[in-house]
Amino acid sequence: MSHQVYSKLREPLVTGDVSLHQITEQACAPLERRAGLTWWMAFALALTALGVGAAAVTYEIATGIGTWGLNKTVGWAFDITNFVFWVGIGHAGTLISAVLFLLRQKWRTSINRSAEAMTIFAVICAAVFPLIHMGRPWLAFWTAPYPNFRGPLWVNFRSPLLWDVFAISTYFTISLVFWYIGLIPDLASARDRAKSKIRKFIYSIMSFGWNGSSRVWSRYETAYLLFAGLATPLVVSVHTIVSMDFATSVIPGWHTTIFPPYFVVGAVFSGFAMVMTLLIIMRKVVNFQNFITVNHLENMAKVILVTGSIVGLAYSTEFFIAWYSGNEYEGFTFVNRATGPFAWAYWIMVSCNVITPQLLWFKKIRRSVPMLFILSIFVNIGMWFERFVIVVTSLHRDYLPSSWAYYTPTLIEIATLVGSFGLFFTLFLLFCRALPMLALGEIKSVSKFGRKPRHPELDDHSKPAAKQPGKSTRAHQRETAHV
Repeated sequence: MSHQVYSKLREPLVTGDVSLHQITEQACAPLERRAGLTWWMAFALALTALGVGAAAVTYEIATGIGTWGLNKTVGWAFDITNFVFWVGIGHAGTLISAVLFLLRQKWRTSINRSAEAMTIFAVICAAVFPLIHMGRPWLAFWTAPYPNFRGPLWVNFRSPLLWDVFAISTYFTISLVFWYIGLIPDLASARDRAKSKIRKFIYSIMSFGWNGSSRVWSRYETAYLLFAGLATPLVVSVHTIVSMDFATSVIPGWHTTIFPPYFVVGAVFSGFAMVMTLLIIMRKVVNFQNFITVNHLENMAKVILVTGSIVGLAYSTEFFIAWYSGNEYEGFTFVNRATGPFAWAYWIMVSCNVITPQLLWFKKIRRSVPMLFILSIFVNIGMWFERFVIVVTSLHRDYLPSSWAYYTPTLIEIATLVGSFGLFFTLFLLFCRALPMLALGEIKSVSKFGRKPRHPELDDHSKPAAKQPGKSTRAHQRETAHV
């Protein structure tokens, strides 16, 4: 058996010198063994949070929107904040899977599956909030432009809120199909390894008769490439449309052309932070350190550093334009954000999103797993407060000072936010138990990346093997010439 040594030029994407069979064994192990105590405790906690949220939503729908802390001035608050937050979380999955795939970034192979799953679950969480905000979610089908008997009553195609319906539904559909296409080869591996007849039957149906032939692989790779091309524009378009909910208004602090790129970069920023949070937990609990290495986390940290710096530039640009425009209402809005009643939320946002990520300039911090986990939590908190600041601080001070009001969330709103996290983690934990968390085929294709073959006759000091008795010096030199 030939040994492997690491290249001095390229860091390996898979460590531990594992064979292809060992990759399959380790990746499929979570599906085949019983769930441990840690998983059951996490699942119970997530399910409890989901139950709290479901109870709050049920009470709100039965009672009315008056259960929220909204007032005459602040008509949007926690609901829209949470909606934009979860849509942003879902951006990293498509970016890692589609954009990095088209750019031939090999380091995406160990993290793309979990990121894609995170996208699906985050979009589901985001879709809940517009339904709640309708007040009568059973009439949500009215947003669909279908032939009806309501006379001239029709959807307003000029409304950004309707654009959200089309954008989110399209994004969810493409992301779901893209995720499922990538799962098919791994579902076939799970099918072949399944010992239970029920599991084998389910995996057989889900894998669509995958047989691993060269023709099947060729068509699979073509389909995956096409879906990656379709999904890539959605990374930009979806959150651009979400930003139009604000940018097309006349409210100071909202009607700005910087919002589309600002929202897109912020979404990638928060999405990568959430992926890092989940992967750091997963690699420890499921023992995936050989596949999700420190190099993967460092590359993700670099993306967070770049996007966090761009977000900081966007914050400063908003203040500059507010001053440069000479518009006193615009200037007042941004000064009020930093010094007004909600200044505490603004400075939490700046501290978590601008100051904290700058620590990632240091290589030691980028390669410290505990520090990356803490920083990713801070970014998640900061990006939620960013959406809160944008929504609430622009509304609580309008053109009529007599209507100025402070906003305080109610227990129902907080419980709904907790429930959305419960829904997200419940779905993610079920995914970890039911489906492969790693893209086996892609990991195997890069398992030798960053390694170079080493001749079996070399000793630990990389010296040529000793000449064997009975062999001429020239023959011995020919055998060891490649060393």
